[in-house]
Amino acid sequence: MKAIVYTQHGLPIQDPRSLVEMDLPKPVATGRDLLVAVKAVSVNPVDTKVRNGMATAEPRVLGFDAVGTVAAAGPEVTLFKEGDEVYYAGSLIRPGSNAQFQLVDERIVGHKPRTLDDAHAAALPLTSLTAWEMLFDRLKIAEGGNAGETLLVIGAGGGVGSILVQLARRLTKLTVVGTASRKETADWVRELGAHQVIDHGKPLGPQLEALGIAQVDHAIGLTHSDDYFDQIVELMKPQGQFGLIDDPKSLDVTKLKRKSISLHWESMFTRSTYQTPDMAEQHRILDRVAALIDDGTLRTTLGEHFGSITAENLRKAHELIESHKAKGKIVLEGFA
Repeated sequence: MKAIVYTQHGLPIQDPRSLVEMDLPKPVATGRDLLVAVKAVSVNPVDTKVRNGMATAEPRVLGFDAVGTVAAAGPEVTLFKEGDEVYYAGSLIRPGSNAQFQLVDERIVGHKPRTLDDAHAAALPLTSLTAWEMLFDRLKIAEGGNAGETLLVIGAGGGVGSILVQLARRLTKLTVVGTASRKETADWVRELGAHQVIDHGKPLGPQLEALGIAQVDHAIGLTHSDDYFDQIVELMKPQGQFGLIDDPKSLDVTKLKRKSISLHWESMFTRSTYQTPDMAEQHRILDRVAALIDDGTLRTTLGEHFGSITAENLRKAHELIESHKAKGKIVLEGFA
């Protein structure tokens, strides 16, 4: 089968050797695995982080979002059947979706939204799982609840922010304030449902005060959390919650103590990496998100379509992700 791989980590993405096409054996489904014929994928920051930072002894297939059709099912599979259309974010510890076929555990797979084509559905799994788990599993925000409280989302225009803003606006009573530094991104965040948008390129406090918001109850850092950490601590109410998904070089968490602010890290790969007893929760979340898409509550966050799944197009997608200028999700569809 055709696959796009990296064989040497840390190469600049402009180097043609950073991602290359290779022919690999077609895998076989066993146990609770599905063999999925991949139709569309999207590219996430984690793809660039793994390619840059994780050495590999053999060709490694990246890709942590996919839409496809179940080509075969292992003997222990109960949630899906051959021919089902599915979407999922995969696992850090298994080969990824940048290949014509992929094995994935059924417990982290959802039924593809009926109302979306493959490309628009491929934009959703990883970011939806990350945003859902952050809001409802880590911060314990209640669906339909938290009226009178404010959520500040740092970097709301990216992939996770684009779905997080929607979930918070549509499924809770939080007042949602997103940050964005460019007009087009700020307009995007407003369109997705943020009550207010401020510029994270400027001091946050004065902008919030101008909106009549002295302090926030919850804050989520989606990018450069270490750069904003001191401001966040200052802006948060006592006993507030700070969640983050990125990888700051360092955080002095003792600064949270005086206000008894709790810290919550989210990685949607935790359940699949450690095979947690509640691993199938991701199947439930993805099916729930699909239902919310199909009934019009949520919308896809596809930002740009980069064409077919080739090494050249994936290198271009990685380059845009690394520029930190992507709006929404970058999707590729079909193998050339």
